[in-house]
Amino acid sequence: MPTTSSPRNPSAPGPPDPAPGRTSARRRRAAYPSGPGLVLGLAALLPLAFLAVFFVLPVGGMLARGFLPDGRLDLSGVPEVLGRARTLRVLWFTLWSSAAGTAGTLLLGLPTAYVLHRLRFPGRGLLRAVVIMPFVLPTVVVGVMFRSLLSTGGPLGFLGLDGTWVPILLAFVFFNLAVVVRTVGGMWEGLDRRAEESAATLGATPWQVWRTVTLPALAPAVVSAATLVFLFCSTAFGVVLTLGGLRYGTVETEIYLLTTQFLDLQGAAVLSVLQLVAVVVMLTLAARTRRRTEGALKRVGARAAARRPRREDAAALAVTALAVALVLVPVGTLVVRSLRRGGAWTLENYRMLTDPTSTPVLRVSVTDAVENSLRTAVDATVIAMTLGLIVALVVSRRPRSPGWARAVSLLDGAFMLPLGISAVTVGFGFLITLDRPPLDLRSSPVLVPIAQAMVALPLVVRTLTPVLRSVDPRQREAAAALGAGPWRAAWTAEAPVLARPLAAATGFAFAVSLGEFGATAFLARPDRPTVPVVIYQLISRPGAENLGMALAASVVLAGLTVAVMAVVERLRVGSVGTF
Repeated sequence: MPTTSSPRNPSAPGPPDPAPGRTSARRRRAAYPSGPGLVLGLAALLPLAFLAVFFVLPVGGMLARGFLPDGRLDLSGVPEVLGRARTLRVLWFTLWSSAAGTAGTLLLGLPTAYVLHRLRFPGRGLLRAVVIMPFVLPTVVVGVMFRSLLSTGGPLGFLGLDGTWVPILLAFVFFNLAVVVRTVGGMWEGLDRRAEESAATLGATPWQVWRTVTLPALAPAVVSAATLVFLFCSTAFGVVLTLGGLRYGTVETEIYLLTTQFLDLQGAAVLSVLQLVAVVVMLTLAARTRRRTEGALKRVGARAAARRPRREDAAALAVTALAVALVLVPVGTLVVRSLRRGGAWTLENYRMLTDPTSTPVLRVSVTDAVENSLRTAVDATVIAMTLGLIVALVVSRRPRSPGWARAVSLLDGAFMLPLGISAVTVGFGFLITLDRPPLDLRSSPVLVPIAQAMVALPLVVRTLTPVLRSVDPRQREAAAALGAGPWRAAWTAEAPVLARPLAAATGFAFAVSLGEFGATAFLARPDRPTVPVVIYQLISRPGAENLGMALAASVVLAGLTVAVMAVVERLRVGSVGTF
């Protein structure tokens, strides 16, 4: 997620010290004001309570149904679940497909990050927006895109790839390319080029400069991006459910099938625990590399001017062209096929979206589902932004006490867990735990925005926390030295750099909530579905009319999310950061 460098030069001299006897105490109060710190500590209880009720309780309830069927711990089924040929096949496919998707994303993403952040040419800003766009598209829409591209009637249907694992990997790269470009490109753009120029002057080849100078400097960002991409590939529920069919499945889709088709709660619980362990490991690695990245970002100076492409940039430019084609071809195919029916150009697929009687699959029109999605996304965004801002303010502080520092680190990690835990597990957990007073919410419409807010909350925290951590503590010291109280000092230092990222995080949370599918598939009521749920219902039924409506609905949903992210990207211009 993006961070904004401090408006004040860190190398500039600090404010004049007050009386010598009060210097240490004054600085401690300015850097870590006791008033705001105490209030923020108490305010952290609100998001912690939200996490406990709407994440720990549902996930714990899901696991309890699997491991405590009669109120007693029963692990006898664990070896049987892990020994199933199907389970081993699912675990293997999850691991190798996520690893392959991560490798492919890095191979395309690193040269693309270099071209879009280190070179100057007409249309660079537009290409940045194009590359960023797929990340916020709903996973079910991404699945529909590649299905329409590679199916028998699609432009590339002659390749015979429909029903294989290739579309899944292509969709992984398509979806996660933005993570690498934003995370690595933002740091790359701010690197001091003098070290590279010195190495070249001493006779190093471009490859040697890259291997010995540039790559070590970018290593924290590359590792952080790779960790997140692997995590997103392993939890891309809608993509695999849409493209994998009955032949290919990941841990997340297997949990979905075990709970909805076979009612095998113990099998689902075992896989959920495996996923939880893997997510904790990945998030721990990501947290360590993120701290290194944030430390490097503080050392990044003013951005060097981008230069014109040269002959040696031809390979990177070619890879970037391939990456842009990977983004535009599926999108273009989706739009074109939504305008075709029976071999003729028509708007009939879009007209049918407004007619609730156009297909027996749906109980409401797609336009009603769009309205419901927008309303639900607004509610989810309000929840995610309120809680996310509180969490970001708390975890961005740097307590000197080792105990408090560990507590802040644990709090930060706790709110990252929903990013990787199966939304299917959370959604099903809602149904089996929030079913009795005082939390009998199974039939309440508030469950859907709460579930969507749980998905968006970690992304909001990751957007705002690096921004707040980048603020030079000496700015608070200066405000305190001039007589400002603790709250005024914190506001003076942090508000100027927080305004644009706060607006960007709001748009990001809205786009993510708009396209959430995993938990919503469990929780949305038949008379109040969201657009991703409607799309999946349509493509799951045979018939040209259903497919045409699914394509048109996917275009509408993609257009909404892209429009939101276009605004977000404008708010993020001029900032350096990571996802």
